[in-house]
Amino acid sequence: MESTRHVGFLATASPMPLNPDTLLAAFATIPDPRRAASVVYPLSSLLAVLVSALLANQHSVLAIAEWAARQSDAILVPLGLRAGQTPCQSTLQRLLVRLDAAAVSAALSTALAQAAPAPTGRGSQGIAIDGKAQRGRLQYATGGCPVHALSALLHGTGIVLAHEPITAGDDKTEAELTVAPALVARLDWRGRVLTGDALFCQRDLCQQVLDAGGDYLLLVKDNQPSLLRDITWLFAPASEREAPVPLLDQRTARTVERSHGRTDDTRILTATTDVVGYSDWPGLAQVFRVERTWHADGRNQHVIHYGVTSLPPEVSDAERLLALKRAHWQIENEVHYVKDVTLGEDRSLIHVGQGPVVMAMLRDTVVSLIRHSGWRTVASRLRYLADRPAEAVALVVGSLSTRA
Repeated sequence: MESTRHVGFLATASPMPLNPDTLLAAFATIPDPRRAASVVYPLSSLLAVLVSALLANQHSVLAIAEWAARQSDAILVPLGLRAGQTPCQSTLQRLLVRLDAAAVSAALSTALAQAAPAPTGRGSQGIAIDGKAQRGRLQYATGGCPVHALSALLHGTGIVLAHEPITAGDDKTEAELTVAPALVARLDWRGRVLTGDALFCQRDLCQQVLDAGGDYLLLVKDNQPSLLRDITWLFAPASEREAPVPLLDQRTARTVERSHGRTDDTRILTATTDVVGYSDWPGLAQVFRVERTWHADGRNQHVIHYGVTSLPPEVSDAERLLALKRAHWQIENEVHYVKDVTLGEDRSLIHVGQGPVVMAMLRDTVVSLIRHSGWRTVASRLRYLADRPAEAVALVVGSLSTRA
């Protein structure tokens, strides 16, 4: 049953007016799937409770409901709840099952776009797109249930700008390509660069980003055999070519690091514009080769990757291309890994209806709010907020467009 604390006339107080620049206001734009006669709590308030409790390191719906029941009215009223009333576990679960995941995704994209810094020029910001499976849910999935998702992360900020569910039963690779145009359409690409692995090196997707005023930087592998063959030939030693012609334009950048048990981790990117005018790939301005060598587990390792970009050298030199290439994998380390290990996504027991995908989007939002507030280590901040619920709620009800 619902938790109700008797506090006299405050129990009939009206919800506080919404600041339009907040996450709470964005939640208010989502269609409510419940019957009007059965509504006790505003939809926006229930979603705000979910995010606030996740920020306070509560992972399950039961833990979230119990967290809300422990809070004072001073904590809960700013979320739009009436004084003395908090939702129970079943109320939250029923809502999660029935929510329109696409509407939630659109509302969150609009809200978090306000938190993103403005680009300072062409190619000044990178947006990484990558898919993630909810591995713990695969055994429960049936056709039509989202168990994968495609996300878009703004490089260097930790802000997840968009999240697109992928339906169970589809081939994962094909499904990611199917939903990628919808994810791209949701974002403002002016001054931004799409980064991704070779899966997203597709003519239509590159053209879509170009038409939206953006650029792309993507790896090339066997899914584009002709393009890969041309680039490989271009960078091959002269002795391996039938017609040995040296590169007329050749620029390089190099980094050396030691981390994660790897020593002498060296990356050398070589870029050229020699392919321009010969390839019909949309907007192609440069191609590049990345050679990586490192030592780990007593062995020397060596890999070579090739890629394409619409960024011309006067906008992005070899150093910038290498930085964009490397920054792409922030989406794995700063979002996917954090959601699994710190926020317990793969261990989640929410398996019904739209609940898993909505909770996945809310976990993205938690990571975005923490990183946007200036904290890089999500786990330590969650522990901190677990003892300070007012600060967790402040992240949900505070202005996204003005917070540092």
